[in-house]
Amino acid sequence: MASQTTRRNFLGSAAGIAGLSAAGVRPAAAAFEPEPWGIKLGVCTYSVRNFDRAKAIAMIKTLDTPWISIKDVHLKQDEPAAAIEAGAKEFRDAGLRIMSGGNVSMTETDLAGLRKHFEYAKAAGMPMMVCAPLHENLHLIEQLVKEYNIRIAIHNHGPEDKNFPTPQSVLEAVRTLDPRCGLCMDVGHTARTGVDVVEWIVQAGPRLLDMHVKDLADFRSKDSQVDCGAGRMPFPQIFKQLKKMGYKGCVNMEYEINGNDPLPGMQRSFAYMRGVLAGLASA
Repeated sequence: MASQTTRRNFLGSAAGIAGLSAAGVRPAAAAFEPEPWGIKLGVCTYSVRNFDRAKAIAMIKTLDTPWISIKDVHLKQDEPAAAIEAGAKEFRDAGLRIMSGGNVSMTETDLAGLRKHFEYAKAAGMPMMVCAPLHENLHLIEQLVKEYNIRIAIHNHGPEDKNFPTPQSVLEAVRTLDPRCGLCMDVGHTARTGVDVVEWIVQAGPRLLDMHVKDLADFRSKDSQVDCGAGRMPFPQIFKQLKKMGYKGCVNMEYEINGNDPLPGMQRSFAYMRGVLAGLASA
């Protein structure tokens, strides 16, 4: 495993860089630009799943990042196309950029059944869906990727996932598919399978289309999630590798704890990650 860098010692070395505040708030002029090093720190709206769309938008805006991945709790897939378009417009009118949607379960085994997901993404203006397909329907999903020109990023869900537990399982499945079919690496679930997260970022290469980030105090325990920087996840090494390979996708925080009051922890997590990026950019 790559060497660890703690929240305390890294923020100590990065203190004062780029005028970061304790809450991670940046000057307004910088709010629509990638972070230092060109990394797009984004938000999975699943992080604020216990709140309605209007409140979720207001909460995300306090994080000063425009990049979002929408969970269907905030944009229902079973609504008419016009309602989906109107809901997506609420996010855009607030200055947020819809980079993807998901996680979308894709368990249908016929084109007609799968098509509804792509119609949903089309209505919402999603260029990509983070998804959980089956091995046996990937050839059908690939057909729809080509037809709609909407990418899919298969999400690995850790040891409990019978279909795609690891980045390796996803990469093997998409190896011969259209390049718009790739991986959404969840670093927490990846670490729980006992592999080196940074090494699998290297292995994913151009098939790495999206990322979900979180931190764990114990890589053996799904229930040990903590704020980013308070656990064992090697964020500096992760960011270094993403920079080295010219990664253009998002690094989306998926904050799964403190569901009724997630914002303080999300703010601390963004402050930590921005501190890491500022320190790396100034080195």
